[in-house]
Amino acid sequence: MGDLVQQQNLRSQPFLATVAMYLGGIAFLCRDLFRCLRRRWEGRLILEQMEQIGVRSLSIVILTAVFTGMVLALQMGNYLTRFGAKPYAGRILAVSMLREMGPVLTALMIGGRVGAGITAEIGSMKVTEQIDALRSLGSDPIQKLVFPRLVALIVMLPLLTALADFVGILGGLFISVKELDISGAFYLNSILQFVKFQDLFSGLGKSFFFAFFIASIASYNGLQASGGADGVGRATTRTVVATSITILVSDFFLTKLFLQL
Repeated sequence: MGDLVQQQNLRSQPFLATVAMYLGGIAFLCRDLFRCLRRRWEGRLILEQMEQIGVRSLSIVILTAVFTGMVLALQMGNYLTRFGAKPYAGRILAVSMLREMGPVLTALMIGGRVGAGITAEIGSMKVTEQIDALRSLGSDPIQKLVFPRLVALIVMLPLLTALADFVGILGGLFISVKELDISGAFYLNSILQFVKFQDLFSGLGKSFFFAFFIASIASYNGLQASGGADGVGRATTRTVVATSITILVSDFFLTKLFLQL
């Protein structure tokens, strides 16, 4: 029995050590990012990243949000009909979109699209030694490459989340009118009477944390990429997996936090 426990400990140590090193590396990267706050901000680079992250992600965010709202309305309308509560489907849909579905799904889409892109861009520069060239010229790669992407994500992800909330509620409105025989005026009035500012604040507040997680994880994986194109591919895969897990796990704790506020 003792030998079995010892073997299990030996197998678990490399994994635990890898996780500790990974988290430690991200912590050091976050330290460097906070130091960048006191330096001159690269306004042009930030605007370019805002266009890359925000404007070019509109289609996938809108498509995801509208069909999410439509599915929620259809499912809840048919389910609530059993209890004679079908008219309240709009209220439940709005709270679900504002508090959970809007911010989480938007973060997952942005984490998959933008996070993978950040890792691929920085990772390609790393394996082709362009980052080493920046350091040799006296430039800080964190300031030039990572910080603009972090600021752009923190600005754009809440805006995309708000757009997703609005579009998702409109998708629910369409299904409520066409499939559930709920008038549009009643649908909108019930939402306005029931939804509170705290519901919107909770979802948008989460998006700031999600943006920070996506930017830091994606940038760290890009900076650690090695081994040519194959290494960049592995780093991109790690980013998509790590950001998705981090968003889903942190959503639970952030939900508990905002429920206490």
